[in-house]
Amino acid sequence: QVQLVESGGGLVQPGGSLRLSCAASGNIHIINAMGWYRQAPGKQRELVAVRSIDGSTNYADSVKGRFTISIDVTKKTTYLQMNSLKPEDTAIYYCNADVTVWVTRHDSWGQGTQVTVAS
Repeated sequence: QVQLVESGGGLVQPGGSLRLSCAASGNIHIINAMGWYRQAPGKQRELVAVRSIDGSTNYADSVKGRFTISIDVTKKTTYLQMNSLKPEDTAIYYCNADVTVWVTRHDSWGQGTQVTVAS
């Protein structure tokens, strides 16, 4: 079955940078898309960034120009480079993957990694 393992979260000062990683494992035949979502306490989960197999990307307006998503197909890993971090970026970040295993599509989620931006 498909599993996602996240890493890279932690505490960073405002204006700092952080890079999140998410590695997918399993007998994955096709990566249709990978992306990142986040949820702050008392708030709804929101989409941060996604990248599809056709190369298209979508970013939340609040992170455009600061965050960059990339995918290493060989490693089956997605990265989220976060620059110029703000306190409002504080949240649990979840990795998402839309993959095809044999002939079946799977929508998989990681356990989440905490990102805290504070001085």
